[in-house]
Amino acid sequence: METGKLSVVATPIGNMEDITLRALRVLSEVDYILCEDTRVTGKLLKHYELNTKLRRYDVHASEKTHQAVLADLEGGKHIALVSDAGTPGVSDPGVLLVQMVREAGIMVEAIPGASAVTTAFSIAGLTGNQFVFLGFVPQKKGRQTFFESLSSFAQPVIFFESTHRIMKTLDALENLPFECRVSLGRELTKLYEEMLIGTPSELKELLTENPKKQKGEFVVILQK
Repeated sequence: METGKLSVVATPIGNMEDITLRALRVLSEVDYILCEDTRVTGKLLKHYELNTKLRRYDVHASEKTHQAVLADLEGGKHIALVSDAGTPGVSDPGVLLVQMVREAGIMVEAIPGASAVTTAFSIAGLTGNQFVFLGFVPQKKGRQTFFESLSSFAQPVIFFESTHRIMKTLDALENLPFECRVSLGRELTKLYEEMLIGTPSELKELLTENPKKQKGEFVVILQK
C-alpha cells in the first residue's frame, strides 16, 4: 500500500476570500483536517460549504495524537494541516508534525497562500529585500532578552504581538538604545485594516488617544 500525504494548507488571515482555489479543492478532498481550533476552521468550511471532518491539533497535541496521525498517513490517508489563520509552520505548532512526517519518509506538500508576514511587509513601503522574522514576542520569560536582541539586527525586524500586550511592547520599543521607525500592521485584510507608521512614542500616543486601535492582532515592523 502506498503511503499517504500531508498537505500544509494556508488559510485566510482575515478576509475569507483570501484562499486559493487549490486550497479549497484540497480541503474538500482530504480524509480529514488537522486544525488548532475546530470552531475557527469550522467557520471557514461552512463559508465554502465543505463537510470535511475536523480533528484538533494544537501545541498541546500528545505523543499518542502524533502517532495516530503518522499511522493514518502510513495507511494511505491524505491529511490537511491548517492553522487558525495564515500559513502553518510559521510561529505555529504544526512544524513539529511536519518534522515527524518528513522523518517518516512521507510526502509533505505545500499549498501556499496568505501570510501575515509578507502581507505586512508588502504594504509597509520598506526599501530593500531583506528582513528578520522573530515570531511572537515572549509573554513573560525571555521578553526582556527579546527586546535587548533587537540592537543586533541591521535589517528590518518583523514580529507578532497581541492586542493585550501591544502597549507594553511600544513602551519597550520606546526605551531601546537607538532611534527607530515602527510600522504596525493592524487587522490585516479585514474591514478596518490599517498600517500605522511612526516612532514608538508617536504610535503610543496615537493608540492611547484611540483605544479602539489597540484591538486586533498586530504585525510589528521595526526599522532603524
